[in-house]
Amino acid sequence: MARLVVGGGCFWCIEAAMKDLRGVHGARPGYAGGHVEHPTYEQVCAKRTGHAEVVEFDYDEAIIDHATMLRVFFTAHDPTQRNRQGNDVGPQYRSIVFVDGDHERASLETVLGEVAEWYDEGIVTEIEDLNAHPFWTAEAVHHDYFANNPQNPYCGFVVAPKVNKVRAKHAALFER
Repeated sequence: MARLVVGGGCFWCIEAAMKDLRGVHGARPGYAGGHVEHPTYEQVCAKRTGHAEVVEFDYDEAIIDHATMLRVFFTAHDPTQRNRQGNDVGPQYRSIVFVDGDHERASLETVLGEVAEWYDEGIVTEIEDLNAHPFWTAEAVHHDYFANNPQNPYCGFVVAPKVNKVRAKHAALFER
């Protein structure tokens, strides 16, 4: 089982957009890239911890490879927006990818070259060493938030369009 830890705005969006990909066996929202142990949602949102909202995915590389996971991730958010995604503003919403070793770094660099062609502005995604930054699992209320809270206006206006965009572009990668 391989592991991917990425952040691209609100973790509700990234989790919902990618958790049902064929080959993904687990998706956990959480926090990484900061300096506080066991951060809470309130601390991260207050911008006191340095953490980004991220999602940790467990996936089967025999079914979906690292580069494909990254392509879907970059479809789910705008990597040209520094410390924000739309109206979600702050460093906790930054675009960030945590890599584990040279193979993943090379895969990311290849995908970033492709993604750069999608945008007129420069890519601002941060790249960090996965092993240098602990992943802290978010509170239970944030897990499967989109699926469990369809009545939430944020889910309807922000999460759903991102999920729909990913599913339209990468339909062949999802279970039918």
